[in-house]
Amino acid sequence: MPDKVTDAATGSKSKRAETFIACHLLKAVEGWTDLGLGDFELRYIRDKQKREVDFLVVRDGQPWFLVAAKQSAAPLSAHLAYFQEKTGARHAFQVTVAADYVEADCFSRTTPVKVPAKTFLAQLL
Repeated sequence: MPDKVTDAATGSKSKRAETFIACHLLKAVEGWTDLGLGDFELRYIRDKQKREVDFLVVRDGQPWFLVAAKQSAAPLSAHLAYFQEKTGARHAFQVTVAADYVEADCFSRTTPVKVPAKTFLAQLL
């Protein structure tokens, strides 16, 4: 039988990871807009079949990149590729908070990719 305390702690960590990434994305879209780099928006995406991705960043009215926030390592979400195809977003990231920094240019990739939060967030604003 699952341990309710452990399950609650895991769910709580996942929610904190999502909130952490959301705060940084919101700061970035507001900063990019304030700097005159375009009109940026932060959105959530979900369809009637309940497929979802945590965040969609829109630039000048066009989907730019998708982000699925994860606390720890997980298989690459199939929803990223699905919504990247449907929206035409150039980039799709699965951002993992509990992963070590790696030297990589996230925005050079145009297929869904897993990336540590430290690497991804360092490349925003």
